Amino acid sequence: MSEYQILNDRYYLEEQLGSGGMAVVFKARDLTLERKVAIKILREDFSKDQEFRLRFQQEAKAVAKLSHPNIVTVHDFGYQDDRLFIVMEYVPGSDLKAILKSQGKLDVDEALSLLIKASAGIGHAHRAGIVHCDVKPQNLLVTPDKQIKVVDFGIARALASISPDEKSNVVWGSPKYFSPEQASGTAPSPASDVYSLGVVLYETLTGQLPFQADSSEELANYHRETLPPSARQLNPLIPYKVDEFLMVVLSKDPSKRYRNASQMSTVMESLRFSLGYSPVVEDALAMEVVELPVIRSQMRIGYEEDIPPEISQSHMAWTTRQQQGGSKRYSSKEEVSSFDWVTWLLILFTLIAVGGLIPYWLWVYYIIYPPVQ
Repeated sequence: MSEYQILNDRYYLEEQLGSGGMAVVFKARDLTLERKVAIKILREDFSKDQEFRLRFQQEAKAVAKLSHPNIVTVHDFGYQDDRLFIVMEYVPGSDLKAILKSQGKLDVDEALSLLIKASAGIGHAHRAGIVHCDVKPQNLLVTPDKQIKVVDFGIARALASISPDEKSNVVWGSPKYFSPEQASGTAPSPASDVYSLGVVLYETLTGQLPFQADSSEELANYHRETLPPSARQLNPLIPYKVDEFLMVVLSKDPSKRYRNASQMSTVMESLRFSLGYSPVVEDALAMEVVELPVIRSQMRIGYEEDIPPEISQSHMAWTTRQQQGGSKRYSSKEEVSSFDWVTWLLILFTLIAVGGLIPYWLWVYYIIYPPVQ
């Protein structure tokens, strides 16, 4: 337990939930609003840095404006006894990393479902001008009912404050999950989060990271220069289309990935649809119809306009339904057919049968009531 049990005469610390290199997290009770909250108390060496405090407060204010079912809500932040703290929504459950440690990997449906939701949340932040910068399974909280909440935008920065050619001696993100541009010290972009989400999806499907090394420098070189092994080599149950999708989001060149996590979420939903699964983020998908980017990927299997045909066609079907104002959702590919041949053949047969009875009943009528001579 912390050396102080009540913060700002309002937040009562109940138990420690975890700790990391930057902060300690507590479960607490908001005595004013009488609700459970999670409080992250930053370590003293970070809290004493004036520049860090100002940047942290700016980021906390920006994240507090985000409202999305897949983002942990920020309620408050403060400073007490030389320690910064941030008050957040309390989320029961476990983080994705702990789940992978216990289960090894997840099946394709569950993995795509979780990452679609996580991408939708991060995509919402992207539309608000915020990059997460540190996407990893530890920052994806999974509730008992399989909802997912993205946490810890603590090192995120408003895009407006980032110069496109900014360089930094600080490595943004975690070496196992960061993008090639982050490994090079370049300011991260939404496409950087897309890459990190791709690494998380890869690990969720295979139980292994695409790159493993003994040092951060070696990991950075792998991310910058080495193509990851096919996920199907590690898990043959992964469909080819999912393997191809992973190669797109793990492209070394940011321009060859999806521009932001919203696009990634939409394409993953279309991918699930093409595999016969039902939609999982209908509300998130209904928020916008995005244009699929042109991906010039150097992969073994060909593309139609550089997008896997199955993904492109299913996305077009979904887009058409949205543009026509339809709200119906389908659970399999067969239900999407725009022309039901069986129904129309039955209608045609019925018309022929009824039409053939007309001469018969006329003949019967004339037998019973012969015409007057």
